[in-house]
Amino acid sequence: MAINEPPESLTSSNDDNNNLRRRRGDGAKAVDAVTELDSSSQAEASSSSDDVTSDVRDPRGSGGLDTPSEDGERKEEMKVNDETTPLKYVYRASAPAHRRNKESPLSSAAIFKQSHAGLLNLCVVVLISINSRLIIENLMKYGLLIGSGFWRSSTSVRDWPLLMCCLSLPIFPLAAFLVEKLAQKKYMNERVTVTLHIIITTAAILYPVLVILRCDSAFLSGNTLMLFACIVWMKLVSYAHTSYDMRQLAKSVDKGENSEINYSYNVSFKSLAYFMVAPTLCYQLSYPRSACIRKGWLARQLIKLVIFTGLMGFMIEQYINPIVQSSQHPLKGDLLYAIETVLRLSLPNLYVWLCMFYCLFHLWLNILAELLRFGDREFYKDWWNAKTIDEYWRHWNMPVHKWMVRHIYFPCLRNGIPKGGAMVISFFISAVFHELCIAVPCRLFKFWAFLGIMFQVPLVIFTNFLQNKLKNSNVGNMTFWFFFCILGQPMCVLLYYHDVMNRNGSAS
Repeated sequence: MAINEPPESLTSSNDDNNNLRRRRGDGAKAVDAVTELDSSSQAEASSSSDDVTSDVRDPRGSGGLDTPSEDGERKEEMKVNDETTPLKYVYRASAPAHRRNKESPLSSAAIFKQSHAGLLNLCVVVLISINSRLIIENLMKYGLLIGSGFWRSSTSVRDWPLLMCCLSLPIFPLAAFLVEKLAQKKYMNERVTVTLHIIITTAAILYPVLVILRCDSAFLSGNTLMLFACIVWMKLVSYAHTSYDMRQLAKSVDKGENSEINYSYNVSFKSLAYFMVAPTLCYQLSYPRSACIRKGWLARQLIKLVIFTGLMGFMIEQYINPIVQSSQHPLKGDLLYAIETVLRLSLPNLYVWLCMFYCLFHLWLNILAELLRFGDREFYKDWWNAKTIDEYWRHWNMPVHKWMVRHIYFPCLRNGIPKGGAMVISFFISAVFHELCIAVPCRLFKFWAFLGIMFQVPLVIFTNFLQNKLKNSNVGNMTFWFFFCILGQPMCVLLYYHDVMNRNGSAS
């Protein structure tokens, strides 16, 4: 039985393989030939040759994975045959057009694996066109509403007591420094020191509240003073808490309990003065510093701050005020009308809120950090990608978040309070100060801001449940945007405006 001659089938198979090998190297040859075409044909042919030649190079047509050895042999054969394969062998009808499983670009399995810059550009163009139409329509309906009175509204004579109160706030850090200096010299014990710090911090927040309530000042002036007072209060709490901790550590070193630590407790007025003006709420003896002040960069940020502040004023006067003034109380009237008003107010309110964030957390804090050469400028994180309400609060305002973690949350945990209880206490303190910053300048205590912040606790639980259950970041992110920006803030604006108007109407 002769076995020297190969069977016919094997011979034909080998011939086919040789033909395919001759066609494997046609990729580079195709590209060289295509360069002779016109520019439009060249772009089409180059993109097609990438797909088709890759199909031709795989004689199996199955979309299977190649081993490294097979891939190396194929590359060598391509290199040899690149100079000999004519262009007419590239686009063969027998070349497989479908070789492996692929997802549609917008399917959930592939949507995050590619760039969507074109769709983002489309959204920007659509937003510009829509808002341009709204601006023109608003100007045609109301005219230009913003005037010089807007800029002078917070500089009237009745607001000077608030300015004097703001200028007198440094008295409280000075008193805290004197208390710490006396405690360092051991002129008073720990109980007296802590008691004096409690009195100082309480007076620092009550003093502006009493001044605002006794003076008929504008809302903007009162709100600014309350923000400064809350910042001073938080800084004083951090200073007292940190100094107490440093005293305890110094005592343990003196007793030899931590002999390996080289530590000395020092009360420095210079460090306290720098801390009171630095863009941070957490006290420490030294901070990371930048090398120099970039004057050109600083000038650009100041120009941006002026532009965006003016833009906020324009949107408030031109859009928010007319909508609010022509609205009804959202809790006393037609439900559909209230929903329509909230939705109408949500867009300009969102723009003002985003401008406020950009002006305060990016421009102003960076300007202050540049002037003071403050190095740590992580004033916010990517809160816009927050998948839960909890993640938003941890990324939105980093100075306050670090203060809460350092002086509220972890001290609660160290005292045996569970994590849930510590979170509720943190939100409670935040709710109290949100209410102070809004209700005191309005001279109206309806607790809408307080309830709005405390409502974040069940929202945290709800969005965490959605994220763990669905494993989809889009659901939690859309829930955050809806509750916080579309529903929450416009509703709060409407409630406070109508309550203030009703109070003024009843008083008159």
